[in-house]
Amino acid sequence: MPRLLFWTRPFVFALLLLATLSACGQVVTKPTPMPPTLTPTVTATAPPTAQATPTPAPYTPEPTATPTLKPTPVVHTIAAGETLIAIARQYGVSVQAIQEANGITDPRTLRVGQELRIPTDPDAQLGAGTPTPEPTPLPVEISPIYFGAESSGALWGLGEVKNPGAQSLEGVRIGLQLLDDEGQVVAEGEASIALDLLEPDASSPFGVRFEQSPADFANYFVTVLHAYPAHLGGYYRDLQVFDVQGEGERYYTFHLSGVVRNTGPEDAVEVMITATLYDALGQVVGFRRVEPAHNVIPRGGETTFAVALIPFGGPVASWHVSAEARRIPTPTPAP
Repeated sequence: MPRLLFWTRPFVFALLLLATLSACGQVVTKPTPMPPTLTPTVTATAPPTAQATPTPAPYTPEPTATPTLKPTPVVHTIAAGETLIAIARQYGVSVQAIQEANGITDPRTLRVGQELRIPTDPDAQLGAGTPTPEPTPLPVEISPIYFGAESSGALWGLGEVKNPGAQSLEGVRIGLQLLDDEGQVVAEGEASIALDLLEPDASSPFGVRFEQSPADFANYFVTVLHAYPAHLGGYYRDLQVFDVQGEGERYYTFHLSGVVRNTGPEDAVEVMITATLYDALGQVVGFRRVEPAHNVIPRGGETTFAVALIPFGGPVASWHVSAEARRIPTPTPAP
Protein backbone atom coordinates (compact mmCIF):
# COMPACT_ATOMS: atom_id res chain seq x y z
CA MET A 1 0.00 0.00 0.00
CA PRO A 2 2.46 2.45 -1.07
CA ARG A 3 -0.14 5.13 -2.10
CA LEU A 4 -1.56 5.34 1.44
CA LEU A 5 1.78 6.10 2.98
CA PHE A 6 2.40 9.04 0.60
CA TRP A 7 -0.60 10.98 1.86
CA THR A 8 -0.43 9.98 5.52
CA ARG A 9 2.70 11.91 6.53
CA PRO A 10 1.72 15.33 5.38
CA PHE A 11 -1.71 15.00 6.82
CA VAL A 12 -0.47 13.93 10.19
CA PHE A 13 1.89 16.89 10.28
CA ALA A 14 -0.86 19.32 9.61
CA LEU A 15 -3.07 17.93 12.33
CA LEU A 16 -0.34 18.19 14.85
CA LEU A 17 0.34 21.82 13.95
CA LEU A 18 -3.32 22.71 14.27
CA ALA A 19 -3.61 21.11 17.66
CA THR A 20 -0.66 23.00 18.91
CA LEU A 21 -2.05 26.33 17.87
CA SER A 22 -5.48 25.57 19.44
CA ALA A 23 -4.00 24.66 22.75
CA CYS A 24 -2.28 28.02 23.08
CA GLY A 25 -5.44 30.03 22.43
CA GLN A 26 -3.50 33.00 20.84
CA VAL A 27 -1.24 33.70 18.04
CA VAL A 28 2.18 34.79 19.16
CA THR A 29 3.65 37.18 16.77
CA LYS A 30 7.32 37.80 17.10
CA PRO A 31 7.85 41.56 17.45
CA THR A 32 9.84 43.25 14.85
CA PRO A 33 12.91 44.48 16.59
CA MET A 34 13.06 48.34 16.56
CA PRO A 35 16.27 50.11 16.67
CA PRO A 36 16.84 51.76 20.02
CA THR A 37 15.90 55.40 20.24
CA LEU A 38 19.04 57.26 21.01
CA THR A 39 18.55 60.32 23.15
CA PRO A 40 21.20 62.67 22.01
CA THR A 41 23.45 63.79 24.73
CA VAL A 42 23.94 67.49 24.46
CA THR A 43 27.35 68.43 25.59
CA ALA A 44 27.53 72.12 26.37
CA THR A 45 30.59 73.42 24.80
CA ALA A 46 31.70 76.69 26.24
CA PRO A 47 32.44 79.18 23.56
CA PRO A 48 36.09 79.80 23.20
CA THR A 49 37.27 82.62 25.34
CA ALA A 50 38.55 85.31 23.10
CA GLN A 51 42.11 86.06 23.80
CA ALA A 52 42.39 89.70 24.80
CA THR A 53 44.42 91.67 22.33
CA PRO A 54 46.90 93.61 24.38
CA THR A 55 46.51 97.39 23.86
CA PRO A 56 49.85 99.07 24.12
CA ALA A 57 50.04 102.01 26.47
CA PRO A 58 50.31 105.35 24.69
CA TYR A 59 53.94 106.08 23.92
CA THR A 60 55.19 109.32 25.23
CA PRO A 61 58.53 110.09 23.68
CA GLU A 62 61.28 111.36 25.84
CA PRO A 63 61.33 115.11 25.75
CA THR A 64 63.97 116.41 23.39
CA ALA A 65 66.17 118.87 25.09
CA THR A 66 65.84 122.18 23.25
CA PRO A 67 69.07 124.06 23.43
CA THR A 68 68.74 127.60 24.67
CA LEU A 69 69.82 129.77 21.79
CA LYS A 70 71.87 132.68 22.93
CA PRO A 71 71.46 135.66 20.64
CA THR A 72 74.55 136.72 18.78
CA PRO A 73 75.86 139.75 20.59
CA VAL A 74 75.57 142.95 18.60
CA VAL A 75 78.56 145.25 18.89
CA HIS A 76 78.65 148.74 17.42
CA THR A 77 81.88 150.65 16.95
CA ILE A 78 81.38 154.38 17.37
CA ALA A 79 82.24 156.34 14.24
CA ALA A 80 83.04 159.99 13.91
CA GLY A 81 79.98 162.20 14.24
CA GLU A 82 77.75 159.53 15.81
CA THR A 83 75.73 160.21 18.93
CA LEU A 84 74.15 157.86 21.43
CA ILE A 85 70.69 158.96 20.29
CA ALA A 86 71.50 158.21 16.65
CA ILE A 87 72.97 154.78 17.54
CA ALA A 88 69.92 153.90 19.64
CA ARG A 89 67.59 154.86 16.79
CA GLN A 90 69.66 152.82 14.31
CA TYR A 91 69.14 149.61 16.29
CA GLY A 92 65.62 150.37 17.49
CA VAL A 93 66.53 150.36 21.17
CA SER A 94 66.34 152.96 23.88
CA VAL A 95 69.24 155.17 24.89
CA GLN A 96 68.79 154.06 28.49
CA ALA A 97 69.16 150.39 27.48
CA ILE A 98 72.50 151.08 25.75
CA GLN A 99 73.72 153.07 28.74
CA GLU A 100 72.80 150.31 31.17
CA ALA A 101 74.35 147.58 28.98
CA ASN A 102 77.66 149.44 28.79
CA GLY A 103 77.78 151.17 32.18
CA ILE A 104 77.64 154.63 30.62
CA THR A 105 76.90 157.32 33.17
CA ASP A 106 78.01 160.29 31.07
CA PRO A 107 77.49 159.96 27.30
CA ARG A 108 79.97 162.77 26.74
CA THR A 109 82.79 160.36 27.59
CA LEU A 110 82.14 158.27 24.46
CA ARG A 111 85.04 158.08 21.99
CA VAL A 112 85.41 157.26 18.32
CA GLY A 113 86.42 153.62 17.99
CA GLN A 114 84.82 152.63 21.28
CA GLU A 115 82.74 149.45 21.10
CA LEU A 116 79.21 149.42 22.47
CA ARG A 117 77.21 146.29 23.24
CA ILE A 118 73.70 146.71 21.82
CA PRO A 119 71.09 144.96 24.01
CA THR A 120 68.79 142.56 22.15
CA ASP A 121 66.32 141.62 24.88
CA PRO A 122 62.69 142.70 24.32
CA ASP A 123 62.77 145.15 27.23
CA ALA A 124 65.42 147.16 25.41
CA GLN A 125 63.33 147.67 22.29
CA LEU A 126 61.71 151.00 21.60
CA GLY A 127 58.10 150.84 22.69
CA ALA A 128 58.82 148.51 25.62
CA GLY A 129 59.31 151.49 27.87
CA THR A 130 59.54 155.18 27.31
CA PRO A 131 60.49 155.73 23.67
CA THR A 132 63.47 157.82 22.75
CA PRO A 133 62.01 161.13 21.62
CA GLU A 134 63.10 162.76 18.39
CA PRO A 135 65.26 165.62 19.58
CA THR A 136 64.69 169.09 18.20
CA PRO A 137 67.83 170.22 16.34
CA LEU A 138 69.68 172.95 18.16
CA PRO A 139 69.66 176.30 16.37
CA VAL A 140 72.47 177.03 13.92
CA GLU A 141 73.00 179.69 11.28
CA ILE A 142 73.25 178.70 7.61
CA SER A 143 74.90 180.94 5.06
CA PRO A 144 73.44 181.54 1.58
CA ILE A 145 73.97 178.59 -0.75
CA TYR A 146 76.40 178.81 -3.65
CA PHE A 147 75.59 176.51 -6.59
CA GLY A 148 78.31 175.15 -8.85
CA ALA A 149 78.21 172.56 -11.63
CA GLU A 150 80.59 169.73 -12.47
CA SER A 151 81.59 168.99 -16.04
CA SER A 152 79.49 165.80 -15.75
CA GLY A 153 76.35 167.87 -15.21
CA ALA A 154 76.10 167.22 -11.49
CA LEU A 155 75.10 170.19 -9.35
CA TRP A 156 76.61 171.11 -5.99
CA GLY A 157 75.04 173.30 -3.34
CA LEU A 158 77.76 174.67 -1.06
CA GLY A 159 77.21 176.49 2.21
CA GLU A 160 78.44 177.01 5.74
CA VAL A 161 76.93 176.37 9.17
CA LYS A 162 77.79 178.51 12.17
CA ASN A 163 77.18 177.61 15.81
CA PRO A 164 75.90 180.78 17.51
CA GLY A 165 75.29 179.14 20.87
CA ALA A 166 77.44 178.42 23.89
CA GLN A 167 77.24 174.62 23.58
CA SER A 168 79.39 172.51 21.27
CA LEU A 169 77.46 170.56 18.63
CA GLU A 170 77.98 167.34 16.72
CA GLY A 171 76.04 165.25 14.21
CA VAL A 172 75.00 168.39 12.32
CA ARG A 173 73.23 167.46 9.08
CA ILE A 174 71.69 169.78 6.49
CA GLY A 175 68.80 169.19 4.09
CA LEU A 176 68.57 171.07 0.78
CA GLN A 177 65.53 171.20 -1.53
CA LEU A 178 65.51 172.61 -5.06
CA LEU A 179 62.26 174.38 -6.03
CA ASP A 180 60.66 175.47 -9.27
CA ASP A 181 58.94 178.82 -9.94
CA GLU A 182 55.80 177.66 -8.12
CA GLY A 183 57.68 176.51 -5.04
CA GLN A 184 57.33 172.81 -5.84
CA VAL A 185 60.22 170.49 -4.91
CA VAL A 186 62.03 169.22 -8.00
CA ALA A 187 65.02 167.66 -6.21
CA GLU A 188 66.28 167.22 -2.67
CA GLY A 189 69.34 165.96 -0.86
CA GLU A 190 71.16 166.09 2.46
CA ALA A 191 74.70 166.02 3.82
CA SER A 192 76.65 166.28 7.05
CA ILE A 193 78.92 169.23 7.68
CA ALA A 194 82.67 168.73 7.22
CA LEU A 195 83.58 169.05 10.91
CA ASP A 196 82.62 166.38 13.43
CA LEU A 197 82.64 168.89 16.30
CA LEU A 198 81.22 172.38 15.88
CA GLU A 199 82.53 174.53 18.71
CA PRO A 200 80.70 177.69 19.87
CA ASP A 201 81.11 180.53 17.35
CA ALA A 202 82.84 178.16 14.92
CA SER A 203 81.80 177.47 11.33
CA SER A 204 81.97 174.43 9.06
CA PRO A 205 81.35 174.03 5.32
CA PHE A 206 79.01 171.47 3.77
CA GLY A 207 78.09 170.39 0.27
CA VAL A 208 75.00 168.65 -1.13
CA ARG A 209 75.43 166.95 -4.51
CA PHE A 210 72.66 166.39 -7.07
CA GLU A 211 73.27 163.99 -9.97
CA GLN A 212 71.70 166.41 -12.43
CA SER A 213 70.64 170.03 -12.30
CA PRO A 214 66.84 170.18 -12.81
CA ALA A 215 65.91 172.32 -15.80
CA ASP A 216 63.12 174.04 -13.86
CA PHE A 217 65.25 174.78 -10.78
CA ALA A 218 64.55 178.37 -9.73
CA ASN A 219 64.91 178.56 -5.94
CA TYR A 220 65.91 176.51 -2.91
CA PHE A 221 65.03 175.74 0.71
CA VAL A 222 67.66 174.73 3.28
CA THR A 223 67.08 173.38 6.78
CA VAL A 224 68.86 171.72 9.70
CA LEU A 225 67.98 168.04 9.98
CA HIS A 226 70.12 167.15 13.00
CA ALA A 227 72.25 169.04 15.51
CA TYR A 228 72.99 167.39 18.86
CA PRO A 229 74.79 168.49 22.01
CA ALA A 230 78.33 167.17 21.66
CA HIS A 231 79.84 164.46 23.85
CA LEU A 232 83.23 166.04 24.26
CA GLY A 233 84.98 163.14 25.96
CA GLY A 234 86.29 161.60 22.75
CA TYR A 235 87.45 164.79 21.05
CA TYR A 236 90.94 166.23 21.36
CA ARG A 237 90.63 170.00 21.18
CA ASP A 238 94.17 171.28 21.79
CA LEU A 239 95.33 171.74 18.21
CA GLN A 240 96.50 174.99 16.66
CA VAL A 241 96.78 175.80 12.93
CA PHE A 242 99.31 178.44 11.92
CA ASP A 243 101.54 179.65 9.10
CA VAL A 244 98.84 179.02 6.47
CA GLN A 245 99.86 179.91 2.90
CA GLY A 246 97.61 180.04 -0.16
CA GLU A 247 98.59 180.23 -3.80
CA GLY A 248 97.25 179.44 -7.24
CA GLU A 249 95.04 180.79 -9.93
CA ARG A 250 91.94 182.21 -8.36
CA TYR A 251 89.52 180.31 -10.62
CA TYR A 252 91.43 177.04 -10.87
CA THR A 253 93.42 174.78 -8.58
CA PHE A 254 94.21 176.47 -5.31
CA HIS A 255 96.89 175.24 -2.90
CA LEU A 256 96.93 175.71 0.85
CA SER A 257 99.72 174.64 3.20
CA GLY A 258 100.60 175.17 6.83
CA VAL A 259 101.43 173.60 10.19
CA VAL A 260 99.32 171.93 12.89
CA ARG A 261 100.66 171.92 16.43
CA ASN A 262 99.55 169.92 19.45
CA THR A 263 99.42 172.33 22.39
CA GLY A 264 97.74 169.96 24.84
CA PRO A 265 98.88 167.36 27.40
CA GLU A 266 97.98 164.23 25.40
CA ASP A 267 98.72 162.63 22.06
CA ALA A 268 96.30 163.56 19.29
CA VAL A 269 95.12 160.80 16.93
CA GLU A 270 92.99 160.75 13.77
CA VAL A 271 94.00 164.32 12.98
CA MET A 272 92.07 165.84 10.06
CA ILE A 273 92.35 169.16 8.23
CA THR A 274 89.36 171.01 6.69
CA ALA A 275 90.18 173.78 4.21
CA THR A 276 87.50 176.19 2.93
CA LEU A 277 87.65 178.71 0.07
CA TYR A 278 85.47 181.86 -0.15
CA ASP A 279 84.71 184.33 -2.89
CA ALA A 280 84.55 188.11 -2.44
CA LEU A 281 80.96 187.84 -1.09
CA GLY A 282 82.03 185.39 1.62
CA GLN A 283 80.26 182.47 -0.08
CA VAL A 284 81.79 179.00 0.09
CA VAL A 285 83.08 178.11 -3.39
CA GLY A 286 85.06 175.03 -2.40
CA PHE A 287 86.21 172.93 0.55
CA ARG A 288 88.13 169.74 1.22
CA ARG A 289 88.87 167.49 4.22
CA VAL A 290 92.24 165.70 4.25
CA GLU A 291 94.81 164.14 6.57
CA PRO A 292 97.99 166.10 7.35
CA ALA A 293 101.43 164.65 6.77
CA HIS A 294 101.02 162.71 10.05
CA ASN A 295 97.62 161.97 11.54
CA VAL A 296 99.08 161.31 14.99
CA ILE A 297 100.69 164.25 16.75
CA PRO A 298 102.38 163.65 20.13
CA ARG A 299 101.95 166.22 22.83
CA GLY A 300 104.08 169.24 22.07
CA GLY A 301 104.63 168.02 18.50
CA GLU A 302 103.52 169.33 15.14
CA THR A 303 103.04 168.27 11.54
CA THR A 304 102.60 169.95 8.17
CA PHE A 305 99.74 169.78 5.71
CA ALA A 306 99.16 170.59 2.06
CA VAL A 307 95.84 170.51 0.25
CA ALA A 308 94.81 171.30 -3.33
CA LEU A 309 91.28 172.47 -4.09
CA ILE A 310 89.38 173.26 -7.29
CA PRO A 311 86.81 175.98 -6.57
CA PHE A 312 83.39 175.94 -8.23
CA GLY A 313 83.47 179.70 -8.58
CA GLY A 314 85.57 182.63 -7.70
CA PRO A 315 87.77 184.35 -7.77
CA VAL A 316 89.03 183.01 -4.45
CA ALA A 317 89.25 185.92 -2.05
CA SER A 318 89.95 184.21 1.28
CA TRP A 319 90.31 180.84 2.97
CA HIS A 320 90.15 179.15 6.35
CA VAL A 321 91.78 175.99 7.73
CA SER A 322 90.70 174.12 10.86
CA ALA A 323 92.00 170.97 12.53
CA GLU A 324 90.36 168.40 14.77
CA ALA A 325 91.45 165.13 16.36
CA ARG A 326 90.51 162.39 18.79
CA ARG A 327 91.85 161.09 22.05
CA ILE A 328 93.44 157.66 22.15
CA PRO A 329 90.54 155.24 22.80
CA THR A 330 90.51 153.38 26.10
CA PRO A 331 89.53 149.70 25.65
CA THR A 332 86.05 148.87 26.92
CA PRO A 333 86.34 146.49 29.90
CA ALA A 334 85.09 142.97 29.17
CA PRO A 335 81.72 142.14 30.79
